[in-house]
Amino acid sequence: MGTAALGCPAEQSSAVIRSSTVELCSTWTAEGGRPHTVFGDFMDWRQLWEICSAPDNVPIVGLIPLLMFYIYLAWKQAKANDELIGELETNPAMAKTHHRKTWPFRPGWQKEIHVWPFLLRIEFLAAIIVTIILMIWSITLSAPLEEPSNPNLTMNPAKAPWYFLGLQEMLVYFDPWIAGVVMPTLIIIGLMVIPYIDTNPLGSGYYTWKQRKFAIGTFLFGFVILWVAMIIIGTFIRGPGWQWFWPGQTWDHNRLIYEVNRDLPDLFGITSNLGKAIFGAIVVGGFYLAGGFLVHALFRRYNPKDYQRMSLLQYSIMMFFWLTMLALPLKMLLRLAFNIKYVWITPWFNV
Repeated sequence: MGTAALGCPAEQSSAVIRSSTVELCSTWTAEGGRPHTVFGDFMDWRQLWEICSAPDNVPIVGLIPLLMFYIYLAWKQAKANDELIGELETNPAMAKTHHRKTWPFRPGWQKEIHVWPFLLRIEFLAAIIVTIILMIWSITLSAPLEEPSNPNLTMNPAKAPWYFLGLQEMLVYFDPWIAGVVMPTLIIIGLMVIPYIDTNPLGSGYYTWKQRKFAIGTFLFGFVILWVAMIIIGTFIRGPGWQWFWPGQTWDHNRLIYEVNRDLPDLFGITSNLGKAIFGAIVVGGFYLAGGFLVHALFRRYNPKDYQRMSLLQYSIMMFFWLTMLALPLKMLLRLAFNIKYVWITPWFNV
């Protein structure tokens, strides 16, 4: 891929930062004193702009405001529907004749409209707008194509495409087999079982928060807080050596971090492989057991109707996937805050 290289004299440059999306050149000396303070006047605005404007990173930069806009739009529509539902519940006569939309039905209006021109006209205009945006995008931005592979000059950091950065970030916290095979498989299976474990008949065909609190909250937690957040971390925060650099902090190849990653059994003086496997199994099993009781109490209290509708199989599958989602940020916290690499160590996999 073509990188955005800055023209810097070799005698002035002390740090050349190469990645799959951007190549940065610094005119400060490694000993000298390029500031690494994140806030105030020491923000490295030049580097931050080059990271954001790199062709590979443009989708993520555009993703953030679009995601915020559509969440706001859905929330606004859900709030209007919730107000309408509350009004219909207090007025049975109106509920029998109302068109059940966020705007009142008026005499003379058709309750059913044709696909053409009402729907297809909007879709046709949307297709034209998207086509124009893609044409402008392809003309103004260079394709992120790289030169032939050179084993003597590898990119640092070497980053996956933006839609795989979440999986690459998970490799920091889990075994490659867990992060690269098990977790993506669980994501796909979890999406497939949603129609079979969702027993709430309300909220079909319209946005609503009051009738779908648990479903919407789970989606926001899984997609926005976990998946999108890890893409942002992998794009803007992970620098050379996949080290943690705050946005605006200079990516320094000479940076050294004196941290010792430890496994959780090491903190308790457990050294044997069998002891580590048994201890990890107890910790992981305890997490699912204690977390299951906590989530069960909250779900039964705040979603009593959904709890009564669900069978034991549906409820067990829902609890397993929800606790597995919750385990990801907890494992990230253990690694980033306490330098704990693995909790459960076995000859076949590590968690």
